[in-house]
Amino acid sequence: MKLIYRKHAIIRMFDRGILDEDIREILTTGDIIASYPDDRPYPSQLLGWIGTKPIHILTAETDDGEIIIITAYHPEPTLWEDNFKRKRL
Repeated sequence: MKLIYRKHAIIRMFDRGILDEDIREILTTGDIIASYPDDRPYPSQLLGWIGTKPIHILTAETDDGEIIIITAYHPEPTLWEDNFKRKRL
């Protein structure tokens, strides 16, 4: 799988201690939290979880099958429900 890291994602990953291995594990074993089919230039998805550790990544897939990593973060517990799969209202 070919990954393309946006500059923003690299900076945020470094700031937050999120590794390339974390991203790859989420891509292969993580849950889809939300899909954004109308995003442009490519539809995007919010994915998350490494085992019991909540990490969210926002990705988009190009027409060529390349996966763009847009951002990565540890979800803020006060903004998300206990399962980190739905934002609090």
